Amino acid sequence: MKRTTRGSADAHYLTMFFAVLTVVTVAGFAMDFRPAVVTPHGRSIDGLINYLMVVTGLLFVLGHAVLMHFVWKYQGEGPADYTPEKPRTQWLTALIPVIVMAGIAEVGVLLLALPVWGELYGPTPKDALVVEVTGKQFEWIVRYSGADGKFGKTDPKLVDDAENPLGLDENDPAAQDDVVKRGVLTIPEGKPVAVNLRSLDVLHSFAVPAFRIKQDVLTGFTARAQFVPEVAGRYEIACAELCGLGHYKMRGFVEVRKADEFVKWLADQPGMFE
Repeated sequence: MKRTTRGSADAHYLTMFFAVLTVVTVAGFAMDFRPAVVTPHGRSIDGLINYLMVVTGLLFVLGHAVLMHFVWKYQGEGPADYTPEKPRTQWLTALIPVIVMAGIAEVGVLLLALPVWGELYGPTPKDALVVEVTGKQFEWIVRYSGADGKFGKTDPKLVDDAENPLGLDENDPAAQDDVVKRGVLTIPEGKPVAVNLRSLDVLHSFAVPAFRIKQDVLTGFTARAQFVPEVAGRYEIACAELCGLGHYKMRGFVEVRKADEFVKWLADQPGMFE
């Protein structure tokens, strides 16, 4: 009788624990912890995150249910009472979780992620605005190609923090009308944008949370990110890689303007050497 009473109490506590665990898990995963997304590929990335949150949450709850089952099944037993499971059962117990996790990671993730990868790193649309963004301790420098549609040559020896932060070559005709801005990337709403990313010094990481963009920027290498901003507004650019003592202040902004406003704005900007 004593064992029955104890078993009933244990079952009650285990049931309560499982119920609380399930509620906390569901409530935690249901919380909207991400900033509002304003790009099509960003919604696809959120879909991938949601997929992982749901399946891992289900596995988390299921795993604890199995754990509680074994705690209940073998309570009160000592080593002398233990009878090993059949080899077939042991193999299945080991292989099934491996197959399930491989399916989640390799099949599910790839099916959802490959289209997003194509949007981010596939061929640049012909009508895309191509902009260059350069990371430098501790700011972001933006360059537009100007009316000629060509980026001028740069030379590290010509870098002057105040007058020529990118080291543009004044003798290059293509550099004459290049537009250089500091700290703000202005782009049109609803149009594809391709950003060429460079670094003047150390490793940086170009991150725009609202766009679901995070791309490392390496010295001597031109990285790339592309997206379509759908909502006009002002969005933060952060450096997501520790880049020195002033890393905390390496902050910039993306200003998304209506397409006609952007065209007028760019036309009003003076070239670097004009």
